[in-house]
Amino acid sequence: MKIEDRVTQLVEEKIADRPDLFLVSVEMLPVSGVLTILVDGDNGIAIQDCAAISRYVGFQLEEESAIEQAYNLQVSSPGIDTPLKFKRQYEKNVNRTLKIKTSDDATREGKLLEVVDDGILILEDVKPPKVPGEKSKKVISIESFISFEEIKEAKVIISFK
Repeated sequence: MKIEDRVTQLVEEKIADRPDLFLVSVEMLPVSGVLTILVDGDNGIAIQDCAAISRYVGFQLEEESAIEQAYNLQVSSPGIDTPLKFKRQYEKNVNRTLKIKTSDDATREGKLLEVVDDGILILEDVKPPKVPGEKSKKVISIESFISFEEIKEAKVIISFK
């Protein structure tokens, strides 16, 4: 069993009684010996929760001698630069601006209005096509649906306005 799979099992055990929390990713970097666990919550995650997960996973891994080399265990919430992976992450970011890279490598940006079963609805600013002989039209805001299948990567954009 890969160490990432075992750690996933351990984290799922630890948060089983917390339906508001969910595992985002587990990654072991063998060269640097860093084991990173990203956990999120519908309303964020407290530092105490990260510490409890770290203690539980660290203790179990030591008991099982699951990792032979020295390692550094890091448990945290996904950073703002971490792409959204799960519908639950989109739901907690409604009314925030997203930068979305689609499967055709186009980049779109807009305010996340709604999350539905198969995708998201955003409000994006677009420039209407220029008609020869007319002045450039102003940018307009339109609602656009993007399916989860079309989304290659989506990140929250933080504005300091």
